[in-house]
Amino acid sequence: MADTQKNIPIYLRKREWLLAVMVFLIGLVLGGCSSKHSFVEEGMAAVEALDYETALQHFEKALLEKEDLRLVYRGMGLAYMGLIQYEAAAECLEKALASGNGRPDRMDYDINYYLATVYYKLGQYEKSIQTYDAIIALKPKEKLAYYLRGSVWIYSDFEKAKADFDKAVSLGKEDYNQLIEIYQVLQTHGYKEAGIEYLQTALAGQAKSLTDYQRGRISYYLEDYENARAYLEKAKNAGDYETILLLGQTCEALGDYNYAINVYTTFIEKDQSNPQVYNRLGLCRMEQGDYQSALSAFQTGIAIENNDLMQTLKFNEIVTYERLGEFQKAAGLMESYLQMYPDDETAQREYVFLKTR
Repeated sequence: MADTQKNIPIYLRKREWLLAVMVFLIGLVLGGCSSKHSFVEEGMAAVEALDYETALQHFEKALLEKEDLRLVYRGMGLAYMGLIQYEAAAECLEKALASGNGRPDRMDYDINYYLATVYYKLGQYEKSIQTYDAIIALKPKEKLAYYLRGSVWIYSDFEKAKADFDKAVSLGKEDYNQLIEIYQVLQTHGYKEAGIEYLQTALAGQAKSLTDYQRGRISYYLEDYENARAYLEKAKNAGDYETILLLGQTCEALGDYNYAINVYTTFIEKDQSNPQVYNRLGLCRMEQGDYQSALSAFQTGIAIENNDLMQTLKFNEIVTYERLGEFQKAAGLMESYLQMYPDDETAQREYVFLKTR
């Protein structure tokens, strides 16, 4: 998900899947299977379509056909992750690693990233850290592993977490996405001041190399919204959606919802392909109490194919129906939503409420 405004309302989904999403994308890039059509390929296609039960059926057939065990168990691990069955996922991913030839390769790194995430989800932080240790031992300049290990250390040892974050920053001095993510992890765990130090250091130490967008983004997270707006106004001529989104959110933080809506709608006139812009537009309309327009924005976003913001948009659609007083419609959509996203505890509580209306 793109950067989101602080103190966001409940109808914008929390980023509880940050680590899993990151390694999931790594897996899709690094993973692969043979050029020959196979049940593994069908299973992976089902995983990408979020049809995890069907994926498992294909992987079971792949086992019977004695296809590549490492690919089969890796695929099963991903499917079980999607089904929130982390113990089964860990077992399969461990089998995938054991099915290798003993010489670590790109697939092993990919599997280890998944496995570390599964351990994290199971609350087995020590195992998660040990898995990142193994990656770093073989790839000492793997900045992502340092960042993710720090994100696990933060639960028990701030100093070790900070050491990992420092290392990740040193390996990616101009990786501002990582810098913002480190800030967000620290803020979430009560170390906001430490996070601010990273941002201030970047702003002061790399002043000449920073673009207007980067200056605006860092200023936004420093809650210096006036300067953020000034920088982002300069940067918006580039026309990319990330600049537009952040400029709009900066205006929202300043309470200028009318201008934020203007920013989003002007972008949409030229580009109707970005679900995140429709989501922000819908949130602004909700803030103004214009629920019909909000609903239209969310539903337009939902209709966009290959949409990585589908969960957020669907949840926001449900809440909008609720605000419109259409509780039966909201309850029906929530039932379908929970079939796809069963781990959403907020949605589970909301569904109990909807069933009583």
